[in-house]
Amino acid sequence: MASLKEKFSSQIDPMRQRIRTINKEHGDVKISDVTIAQAYGGMRGIKCMVTETSALDPMEGIRFRGYTIPELREKLPKASGGEEPLPEGIFYLLLTGELPTEDDVKEITKEWQKRSALPEHLINTLKAIPKETHPMTQFSMAVLALQKDSIFAQRYREGMNKLDYWDPMFEDAMNLLAKLPHIAAYIYRKIYKNDEHIPADFNLDWGGNLAHMMGIENEEFKELMRLYLVLHCDHEGGNVSAHTTHLVGSALSDAFYSLSAGLDGLAGPLHGLANQEVLRWIMDLREKFGGVPTKEQLKQFVWDTLNAGQVIPGYGHAVLRKTDPRYVAQREFALKHLPDDEIFKIVSALYEVVPDILVEHGKAKNPWPNVDAHSGCLLVYYGVTEYDFYTVFFGVSRALGVLASLVLDRAIGLPLERPKSVTTEWIEQQIKK
Repeated sequence: MASLKEKFSSQIDPMRQRIRTINKEHGDVKISDVTIAQAYGGMRGIKCMVTETSALDPMEGIRFRGYTIPELREKLPKASGGEEPLPEGIFYLLLTGELPTEDDVKEITKEWQKRSALPEHLINTLKAIPKETHPMTQFSMAVLALQKDSIFAQRYREGMNKLDYWDPMFEDAMNLLAKLPHIAAYIYRKIYKNDEHIPADFNLDWGGNLAHMMGIENEEFKELMRLYLVLHCDHEGGNVSAHTTHLVGSALSDAFYSLSAGLDGLAGPLHGLANQEVLRWIMDLREKFGGVPTKEQLKQFVWDTLNAGQVIPGYGHAVLRKTDPRYVAQREFALKHLPDDEIFKIVSALYEVVPDILVEHGKAKNPWPNVDAHSGCLLVYYGVTEYDFYTVFFGVSRALGVLASLVLDRAIGLPLERPKSVTTEWIEQQIKK
């Protein structure tokens, strides 16, 4: 059986040739026209990046290397006795474009276990950060603290052929991914569990070990972690965390600089922080009504929120124009494992009333729930009530996609990203012309 690195290495030359041919024969073909509104509006919908790992269709939803979420839940290898896909498998798929075997996944699990130890200088860094510092800040700082051990940075200083850039980037990515669950669990136990830490159990997989090291010994929660880490791993290249990681990496910054920057973007309330904001809103709603509100009470609450100039958190998406398939997967998990949970009942009731209200309100292009509308209620059910930590889960997962893309970027030789900007005066002159 070829290792993941050997499999990926065998794909690089054909991929490079494919791209060279496209550029040579069709490089002048236009794939996008840019409007003034797009230039001022956050570059929405402008086709100007290449990301191999996933694609997001407004009506169909996300596909990872061509596979839908239901297909992945069926086809990716699972833990012994489990029903949800293993994150190791999605990383293999994102990097190679091929579904892994059970042996492929076991090889990745063992490889990450070998690389997982946290160095003393990192532990000292985490200990020095005040406990009150937001978990995402600590998480990003921990990733950056590992940069001194970057293999890419070392080999670049020594001098190497640019065709070989992917190799040390792969090693950095593997080292980072191996350590992220350990870092996340360390931060969790430091902040919320009296700084009492739990050693890894190397009989467990990547996601299962994260649950174990947090101190949640529940097989259903381990399954939730596997599903969560797969669902949040990638969402094509234009989202803030993916684009930031790619942009910083295009300067030939190593994986540690690049991922830390991507995590800083993920921490924003318009990106990964949204999951904790959704749950805060739902918990306020439950407190207001003393439990699950009636449908009429819920409708009035939603209208009051909109009329106050606020948004309904967890609804709408920059690209999607349908219910987020990641939301659907989490809903199916909840229907199976926690159908009578009070918070899940509120989430379900919102699903029944909010889309129609948003359509009537008329300002939302997409009235359907996104992934953030559901994840919080699942985490609370299994005892993870620390909302501020939720984005760290997101960061551990998103690292799978952005680091796979970073290795691919170096393999196919994508250059420094440097779009051309214009001024408002220039735009006004173009309008006059």
